[in-house]
Amino acid sequence: MAISKSKVLIFGATGYLGKYLIKASISSGHPTYAYIRPVESNSDPSKIQLVKDFESMGADKFFFVFEKGGLDEHNKLVSLVKEVDIVISALAVPQHLEQLKIINAMKEAGNVKRFVPSEYGNEVDRVSGALPPFQKLLDNKKKIRRATEEAGIPFTYVSANSFAAYFVDYFLHPRDENSHEVTLYENGDAKAVLNNEEDVAAYTLKAATDPRVANRVIICLPPKNIVSQLDLVDAWENKTGRTITRVHVPEHEIINLSRNLPFPDNVPVSIVHNIFIQGCQMNFELTEDDLEASALYPEYNYTSVDDLLDRCLVRPLEPKLATFA
Repeated sequence: MAISKSKVLIFGATGYLGKYLIKASISSGHPTYAYIRPVESNSDPSKIQLVKDFESMGADKFFFVFEKGGLDEHNKLVSLVKEVDIVISALAVPQHLEQLKIINAMKEAGNVKRFVPSEYGNEVDRVSGALPPFQKLLDNKKKIRRATEEAGIPFTYVSANSFAAYFVDYFLHPRDENSHEVTLYENGDAKAVLNNEEDVAAYTLKAATDPRVANRVIICLPPKNIVSQLDLVDAWENKTGRTITRVHVPEHEIINLSRNLPFPDNVPVSIVHNIFIQGCQMNFELTEDDLEASALYPEYNYTSVDDLLDRCLVRPLEPKLATFA
C-alpha cells in the first residue's frame, strides 16, 4: 500500500536555502507548495529560471503574491495553510519577524502538523557571547520560537550551524585560480561546523516529517564537518599544490568594526566573531537527549567538507549571494 506524503508549504522558496528546500521536498515525493513574490518579465533572470526549474520538477502550486506586503494578506495565508500539513520557512534575515504573520495564520487554520521557522544557524537558545548586532538577530529568532510555542503549533527547530559552500567560497575563493591569500580571524583555530546547503535542506525535510523530532531541536553536527579556518587552508593547499599566505585579523579589530560599521554592515563581522573567533558552535556538549542529524539519519550520505573541496577542484562553486545568516 502506498504511503501518503505530507503536503509541504515553503516560504522563501526562491531564496538562498529555499531553492534547496523545494528540491529536497519534491525529490522526497511530497506535494510541494511555494508562496513567493510575483515573477514577471522584468524580474531577475535567475528568479525566472528558478521558477521554471521548480515547475519542471513537479512542484504542485505556486501562490504568487501580487502586493508588496504579501505576508499581510492574512486570509490568503490562512486559506493556503489549510491545504498543507507542514510549513517550512526560509525567509531571509530582514523578514524573520514577518514570520509572526505566518504563525497567526497557522494558529487560525489549526491544522498544521509541523512548523519549521527560518533559523538554520547557531542553536539560538545555547549560543553565548554574541556581539550586539548578532545578538539582535538571535533575539529575533528566539521571538519566533517563543511565539510558535505560545501558539501551540507543533514545531521543529533546525540548527544547521554554517553553510559550507558559502564559507568555503568566502574563505578560499576557489573560483579564483590566482588567489594565493586568505584572511583568517584571530588565530584561525576555532572550530566551526560547515554543512553543505543541500544536506541542510535534506535534513530539514526529514526532520519536519519525523515524529521523533516533533517539538524538538535537531542539530546538524556531522563529525567530518567540524573544521577550523586553518583546517580549510591546509586542506586547500594540499589539494591544489598552492602556497597560501595567511593574513590574520585580530579580535579587537573585528569588535571595533562591529561597533563602528552601520547596520546591517556590522552584522557579518559580528557573526564571524561569534563563529570563527569564539567558536560558539562548538562551545557546548551534546547530551543524550539531543538530536544530532547525522546520527539520527545514518543512512543519509552527507557531503563532508573534504568532499566539497574535491568538488571545487572539478567544478568551482557558483557565486554565493547569501549573507552570513
